[in-house]
Amino acid sequence: MDITQVATLVNSVNQEIIGSSAVLEEDLSNVVDVGKAIFDATSYDHYVKTLVDHIGRVIFVDRKYSGSLASLYRDNWEYGAVMEKIYVTDLPVAVENDTWKLQNGTSYDPNVFTQPSVAAKFYNKKSTFEVDLSIADIQVRSAFDSATQLNAFISMLMNSVDTAINIRLEGLSERVINTLIANTFNDDIPDLDVSKTGIKAVNLLKLYNDQFSSAPLTVDECMYNAEFIRYAALTIAKYSERLKKVSTLFNCGGLVRFTPKDKQHIVLLSDFVAAAGSYLQSDTYHNEFTKLPDAVTVPYWQGSGTDYGFDSISKVHIDIVDPSDDTKTIEVELPGVLGIIFDHDAAGITNDKRRVTSNYNAKAEFTNMFYKQDANYFVDLNENAVVFFVGEAGA
Repeated sequence: MDITQVATLVNSVNQEIIGSSAVLEEDLSNVVDVGKAIFDATSYDHYVKTLVDHIGRVIFVDRKYSGSLASLYRDNWEYGAVMEKIYVTDLPVAVENDTWKLQNGTSYDPNVFTQPSVAAKFYNKKSTFEVDLSIADIQVRSAFDSATQLNAFISMLMNSVDTAINIRLEGLSERVINTLIANTFNDDIPDLDVSKTGIKAVNLLKLYNDQFSSAPLTVDECMYNAEFIRYAALTIAKYSERLKKVSTLFNCGGLVRFTPKDKQHIVLLSDFVAAAGSYLQSDTYHNEFTKLPDAVTVPYWQGSGTDYGFDSISKVHIDIVDPSDDTKTIEVELPGVLGIIFDHDAAGITNDKRRVTSNYNAKAEFTNMFYKQDANYFVDLNENAVVFFVGEAGA
């Protein structure tokens, strides 16, 4: 074991703490252990200098990871492949009430057939992947002191597979949301001009600057402006209320839809939520009037990039199926996405199947584990969805 004398260091630390010395440069390279991949010469004892230090504690880095978009998961089924979604396309129309227009000698036919307007959608795509792991317990027994340690080691390996799968499933869940965001933006603003605004793809920055044109903000400024954040929170709350009422405005299919509060899924960018908490809640006594609706937060829509900059975390940049020709795709790039409100039936993950198969290799004495994951990821553009973003000309 490498022993470091730190008396001089702790004495100088004490002087810095009590204020009798300025803050000095400190050499901590031999004080705080950052670990080594293998034993070296410092791993021998300090008596005869030939005995190897024994391991006194084994710590397994074993923690579970679960995604943030679990609300997207729907029901499963054992047999069949296709999900059929049946819905009413047009509500029945009102007709005159014959009860109050009776005329002598007039026949009133009760046998007229009124056909309902119903359609169906079929979802028949499945996405799948697997993660493989080889377990060889005999070969690693020499590295541990007991069966308990060995079991903990194997448990850690299996949990690493579970974590790997959950991270990838969370990424696919985010892609479901991104698909809904991109399709909504493309439908509402077909030229994909991020300086414009629509009724389903709401450019909060444009709306704010149009209303308060005396001091227009840029994308870089708006996230640090309390008045803009207050305006954005107000607008999102308004749309949450509007979606409760019957309308054809908030879905790409133009169908009559309504989304009550308990069927609304709200996903917001965590940087925006943090800004709202800092700028709106910290100095407000009745903060229930300024707070954002309850929402799931995500730190980014596609990824953090290399810098976690706002441009990286707020961007959705994907290819979607061309609504006018399903053999083609459209590239959609939408920066500055702050959030989305969508109907429970607008997006989801169904028929989630996770299973494990294994094969024992008797010759080399190890077991291969195959962790398989299948699921159906769907978006229904006939259901309500509203996207909120900030964009300006030239972005």
